[in-house]
Amino acid sequence: MDLTNINVDQLVKASEAWWPVVLAYGSRLLLALITLLIGWWLINRLTARIGRMIASRHTDQALQGFIESLGSVVLKVLLVISVASMVGIETTSFIAAIGAAGLAIGLALQGSLANFAGGVLILLFRPFRIGDLIEAQGVVGTVDSIQIFHTVLRTGDNKTVIVPNGSLSNGTITNTSRQATRQIVFDVSLDYEADLQRAREVLLKLADDPRVLTQPAPQVVVAKLGDSSITVSLRLWSSNDDYWPVTFMLNEKTRDALREANIDIAFPQRVVRMIAEVPKQ
Repeated sequence: MDLTNINVDQLVKASEAWWPVVLAYGSRLLLALITLLIGWWLINRLTARIGRMIASRHTDQALQGFIESLGSVVLKVLLVISVASMVGIETTSFIAAIGAAGLAIGLALQGSLANFAGGVLILLFRPFRIGDLIEAQGVVGTVDSIQIFHTVLRTGDNKTVIVPNGSLSNGTITNTSRQATRQIVFDVSLDYEADLQRAREVLLKLADDPRVLTQPAPQVVVAKLGDSSITVSLRLWSSNDDYWPVTFMLNEKTRDALREANIDIAFPQRVVRMIAEVPKQ
């Protein structure tokens, strides 16, 4: 008996049995490998393009890097799952585990995720910038820094206030630095016997200041008729930087100017009526 012929025949029969399997799985593996390489290259190109698009909008560099990294990781995880399913690996349980883990993490960190989402919105849409004076969440301060989870404000008395971005992005924000000019509304309460025309002339003279804009022109109006006083309002415009200096100047000079013009500033008054009790007969 020729053992060599027997071994060759067995190898031929074995190869005939396994060759279709090798071809089937080999083609799948080759296709999956090609898909992985091409997909990886496309994801890198796509995330780089997204990064350039975000950079063109002058977005914060920290947010730009985070979005690029997050997008790259998510897309590459999806690519690996797709390639694994092409090879024949069951991915249903794997996806379910990822979903359950994501849900658990989301529930545990829902407050932090809300702050993170708020930080992304603030950095993308920029309702305020570093250096702006804003009023939000009951705090007035200058923006020192915008972090991904919170915003740091510095108040006028040099206190540092940290505001969570979640509540900041969902609340009302007053940005007093966004516009180049601001209107100053300066109210004065005058006595009912005061000469309104003379008071108007005095207030307009105070508005004759190089820091006060001529357009729109300053004006004086009667804003309110109160119980014991007339409220006269001086309305003028100044640059944003001169808002407080002009306001302080008006506070300082108005009293003396009105006093020189013999115009009295009204004081709170209360009328007390005395009723005499009539003696009984």
